[in-house]
Amino acid sequence: MEVVLPFVIGSLYAMAIYMLLRRSLVKLLIGLGLLSHASNLLIFTAAGLTRSKAPVIALTADQLQPPHADPLPQALILTAIVISFGVTAFALALAYRAYRSVNTDDLDQMKSTDA
Repeated sequence: MEVVLPFVIGSLYAMAIYMLLRRSLVKLLIGLGLLSHASNLLIFTAAGLTRSKAPVIALTADQLQPPHADPLPQALILTAIVISFGVTAFALALAYRAYRSVNTDDLDQMKSTDA
């Protein structure tokens, strides 16, 4: 599994960059979503995959007993998911408003309507 994840992350980043460079506003939003997913997987993979117990301290122990999962990457990914949801929602509202005012989703045509 650890060998496959770098290839998945690399392909997600490649697809995200490809979609971000397209001229369609919808493809730009899809690329933004792919970029956030790739970043989450990168954080998860860089922390190391551990198939072990949950990071919970037992009542009788003073500290975590190995093997345990590291809780910090999980907290970072959870925060990144919430932030990427907010950014995606804002970008979706902004794209909808831009489409309503210009009546196109082509970024080159939107650029030509600037005064």
